[in-house]
Amino acid sequence: MIPIRDDIPSRTTPWVKIAFIAISVAAFLYVNSLTSEGSVRAFYMTFGAVPAALTGSDPAYLTVLTSMFLHGGWGHLLGNMWYLWIFGNNVEDAMGHGAFAAFYLLCGISATAAQVLIDPASRVPMVGASGAIAGVLGAYLVLYPAARVLAVVPIWVFIRFVEVPAILFLVLWFLLQLFLGVSALGVQQEGGVAFWAHVGGFVAGLVLVRPFARFRHR
Repeated sequence: MIPIRDDIPSRTTPWVKIAFIAISVAAFLYVNSLTSEGSVRAFYMTFGAVPAALTGSDPAYLTVLTSMFLHGGWGHLLGNMWYLWIFGNNVEDAMGHGAFAAFYLLCGISATAAQVLIDPASRVPMVGASGAIAGVLGAYLVLYPAARVLAVVPIWVFIRFVEVPAILFLVLWFLLQLFLGVSALGVQQEGGVAFWAHVGGFVAGLVLVRPFARFRHR
């Protein structure tokens, strides 16, 4: 299922969400301006989160943050930004701008930590906002379980639009990530999707949402 929109109107302008999307797009355009494949690879190795480097003797912890704003292709970028666009505004609404920014980054850090824990020797750089966005999805599940999500469901050559409860959409999304993560255990990979980052980010969102949402009420 591909989400199209939800039915919860935003009460405020989601400036932090917009800023994170803008930074991600700007970073992607910069990477695409590099003139050689070698320079692109070097950029990802420098600013992506490499598990083997993070668990080594001189860990580059800053890459845990920079990697959240990098993406490997147009599909990767657009997919992540679309999910953030749909679900991020309501979570930012509930937390306030500053708390949402901290929440988002902390979920991204938790997501990276989960993937590193599963595959600490990997030398493949992790890039993408999906771990942090998974945290946003976990928060949305707690805050707005009764919301309705309009989604596209491709069935063979046909496309159907269905409206489903947010709790169903997000639980199915999480279970799919968990299933794919378990299926990938023990499989040598040279790239691909960091499913355990999705799982870790989602769980972090479930755990952290209430404390961060209280900032809004204070």
